[in-house]
Amino acid sequence: MKTVPIGDYDRRVVLLTKERGKISAFAKGARRQTSRLLAATNPFCFGEFKLYEGKTSYNIMEANISNYFETLREDFEAAYYGMYFMEIADYYTRENNDEKQMLKLVYQSLRALQHPGLSNDLIRYIYETKTVVVNGEYPGIPTERQFSDSAIYALSYIETSTIEKLYTFTVTREVLAELKYAATRYRERFMKFGSFGNNTKSMLKITSNSDIIKSDTCKGRLNFNGGDYDKAENKSNPDDRSSDTQFVRLWTE
Repeated sequence: MKTVPIGDYDRRVVLLTKERGKISAFAKGARRQTSRLLAATNPFCFGEFKLYEGKTSYNIMEANISNYFETLREDFEAAYYGMYFMEIADYYTRENNDEKQMLKLVYQSLRALQHPGLSNDLIRYIYETKTVVVNGEYPGIPTERQFSDSAIYALSYIETSTIEKLYTFTVTREVLAELKYAATRYRERFMKFGSFGNNTKSMLKITSNSDIIKSDTCKGRLNFNGGDYDKAENKSNPDDRSSDTQFVRLWTE
């Protein structure tokens, strides 16, 4: 999630893992151009890490990266959103906590950012709302204003949907504005630090293209067990859908 230079050639990185939650680890020599860990210790790297647990810290011995999220490195705005998502994850996660859901949510959200048919703002509002749900803080739909039936349906879907099926719909601009209002209320109430993405640019490119998301896990020498997340395909009844909320198909590779 984060990387900090240490000394002349080393790095300290923050990893979000399935089994140990958020941990910090040192990568010796990772800033040397010939290091095997040079690329693997950059932000947005997802894969398997072999760690040695010392007396006071972890050390990265090897890394096998399955997804570098190259498109985020080429798209400045998408990278901004991605870093923002990881900032939120860093705020919520702790060492030795069960962070499987947050790991899965971050990964699926980064994958969604790579899809040209999904609005970055929609992904952001879904991510912010689902983060509150995952961490047990969801207070329900805000009551200080009236929401359209379509927005209520979308918020209810975000609350109850599995993470694999989360990014399977698009909405109109009007409903997007309502989701922004709700997400902003959650952010102001539960995420009390920094500017927290208030300067994020707006991109309202809403389409109904399909998305492909592959799931994996981060593991290492500490008995980190890997495995793909469940395959997901949206099979909602069209008769139950709001006219302003359009669902798209989502599956795993």
